[in-house]
Amino acid sequence: MKPARFVVGLTGGIGTGKSSALAEFARLGAATISLDQIAREQARPGGAAYKALVKAFGREMLDGSRGIDRRKLGAKVFADRSARLRLERLTHPLILKEAKALVGRLEGLIVVDVPLLFEGGYRRMFDAVLVVACRPAEQLKRVIRRDRLSPAQARGRIVAQWPLERKRRLADLVLDNDGTPAALRAKARAA
Repeated sequence: MKPARFVVGLTGGIGTGKSSALAEFARLGAATISLDQIAREQARPGGAAYKALVKAFGREMLDGSRGIDRRKLGAKVFADRSARLRLERLTHPLILKEAKALVGRLEGLIVVDVPLLFEGGYRRMFDAVLVVACRPAEQLKRVIRRDRLSPAQARGRIVAQWPLERKRRLADLVLDNDGTPAALRAKARAA
């Protein structure tokens, strides 16, 4: 008998609060998986993607401890669409393989944070999709503050993803996150 599980794909745009929502679902008892966390682990020295990333993007992407400098890599791939597509081709299959293995070992409610869920065509992997969204001005402000980017750099990262309105239309449920962290936690509890 297959274990009983209900897998929710959690997505939204950069800076909308996906990680905060995921943390609240974990606190409420759901099993949670972050594809960003898997990507970080796989990009570390010895990780599944490390050698391929160094080969594809060069040793100039390494930091002082020989790890991938995520800020340098991010600046490169968000300034060059072909570099971003190369990064996705290298890493997405590895990340998805790990995520599927993790889901296969879990039961019950599982919430998986997938930043590029719609863009990557991963909708069929989930029983339901929840989008975390906010107003465009709030999103821009958060990305600038969190990632210490210029407004132009932040806009470049935002437009690299599908517009939030398009994601809203495809979602089974939307959590609007224009308020405080406490308001988001309350909405997650109600979801």
